[in-house]
Amino acid sequence: MALSYKARKRWALVALLIGMPIYIGIAWGVLSRLALWQLPVLVEFAIYVVAGVGWVFPLKPIFMGVGQPDPDE
Repeated sequence: MALSYKARKRWALVALLIGMPIYIGIAWGVLSRLALWQLPVLVEFAIYVVAGVGWVFPLKPIFMGVGQPDPDE
């Protein structure tokens, strides 16, 4: 079942205002406990890039078209 435009807009707002700070806290806690300074710089950079961008892919359907005008109007 597809979400309506208003529902996607609301869920996108919830994801950004509530989910994002929670994800940042969890990622920060996990990555701070790893010994990343012992890895090569490029590997460490790749881990941070994956952690920083990885949250987008599961939420992509929610954010699709939210910035566009309401298609039902």
